[in-house]
Amino acid sequence: PISTGAVVKASRAEGGWRLAQQVVPSMPTEPEHALRPLHKNRFSTTAAKDIINEVLETKLKDKTYNAELTSQWSRDIADEIKMKLKALELPRYKYVVNVAIGEQRGEGIRIGCRCFWDSDVDAYADSTYKNDSLFCSAIAFGVYLY
Repeated sequence: PISTGAVVKASRAEGGWRLAQQVVPSMPTEPEHALRPLHKNRFSTTAAKDIINEVLETKLKDKTYNAELTSQWSRDIADEIKMKLKALELPRYKYVVNVAIGEQRGEGIRIGCRCFWDSDVDAYADSTYKNDSLFCSAIAFGVYLY
């Protein structure tokens, strides 16, 4: 993305001074043709995991399992995680968030996924939350767009 700045020019005109504002593009923060993000703009699994943990803890700490409400909880949790990841403002990254909530009955769950992946720039973070009534698994993928 290219950021812009404003330049104000003053010039003499008949009867006084005339001000003109001109928008001038400044240097891009990251080249448009870059095949890899700058190191500071890479998806951080540590930051993403912290976000996921925080959202799961705040959204589920006082909840008991309710089959009719879990689909809405899952959507709300996924939306909030995605919103907070977008707030990191990593250029050209897209996010996919998957949240599963189930009743805590001592059973296991296996979640799998497949995708084309560039291990140099794409990454994911995941976390789980459990209480006496429910469990929740959340995973967030950060995928760099070429």
